[in-house]
Amino acid sequence: MFYGRVKEPCTKKKAEVWVMQDDLPENDTPPKHSDISPPSWLRHLEDAGEARGYFEPLGPDHYATLTDAGRTLVVTFETMDDLRHSSPLHEPLGWKLVQENGWSNLCLLADGPTWFRDPAVYSYFDRLVEDGFFEEFEKVVFYGAGMCGYAAAAFSVVAPDVTVIAVQPQATLDPARTPFEDRFPAAMHRDFTSRYAYAPDMVEPAQDVFILLDPTIPQDVAHAALFQGDHIHRIISRHFGAKLGRAMVNMCVTQTLVDQAGSDGLTELDCYRALRLRRQHMPYLRALLSTAEARGQPHLVQCLATWVIATRRAPRFKRALRRARRVLSKTGR
Repeated sequence: MFYGRVKEPCTKKKAEVWVMQDDLPENDTPPKHSDISPPSWLRHLEDAGEARGYFEPLGPDHYATLTDAGRTLVVTFETMDDLRHSSPLHEPLGWKLVQENGWSNLCLLADGPTWFRDPAVYSYFDRLVEDGFFEEFEKVVFYGAGMCGYAAAAFSVVAPDVTVIAVQPQATLDPARTPFEDRFPAAMHRDFTSRYAYAPDMVEPAQDVFILLDPTIPQDVAHAALFQGDHIHRIISRHFGAKLGRAMVNMCVTQTLVDQAGSDGLTELDCYRALRLRRQHMPYLRALLSTAEARGQPHLVQCLATWVIATRRAPRFKRALRRARRVLSKTGR
């Protein structure tokens, strides 16, 4: 077995590059790494994957890479765009999630918005099940966000007693089941009625399923409601919007949840405790400030801004504090 390099735990400094990406305005495009052409970048990933265990193409749009290490397996679903544009080292997030503990990682990569709906991916998981691959591990954790959260839930049926961490997942994009979903019209032509398709059914054998969502996004709430059972845990994470998955990585919350799921066992309380790190996350604090101002709550703006500027340079919060104080003085508060 290959034991991966052990790196330091996730820290604020190590997450800085991710945070910079999260600070971009909504309509901005993350900077592309133009110094690395796609073919050479892919060769680098292939070589690194082979060194860790193996790297295997699954049809034209998907890849699998295995880090062969400890008896705990973390299965991650990711996209090539995430690696090219968000990862500072052009490596899968799954590699980082397992390095500290020396665990194994099976990373499934999609090149485009495929939702992993490909017979080559189905056949790959069939082969792993036939080989008894998942039974070799003491604990298995599936993780993904958005489209990848859907895949983490849908394919988790292959592993016994699995823990699933799905951030803002879709239950399916079958129009017959989700008439409320209008965000992904290009994906509607894909087959969501065959194998590994309806995620709520696929997670029924799981030990625990943690669904993290922002309740202000109605489609995410509707998808989460389709997952039923005592083992389903809906973790409410307000003021993140569609960027919840990225914010969790930036705050090192994803690392914490995966660590606990793979070792001591993850609980709802653990999730909410980990999310307390949002109090130090500037994109979250800015969203909170915008919400308080939009709702006309100057007393909340004053409390928030006073706390933030006491610990860091924050011109936006200083301006907001001055505005809030002017409003409060006029009302005699």
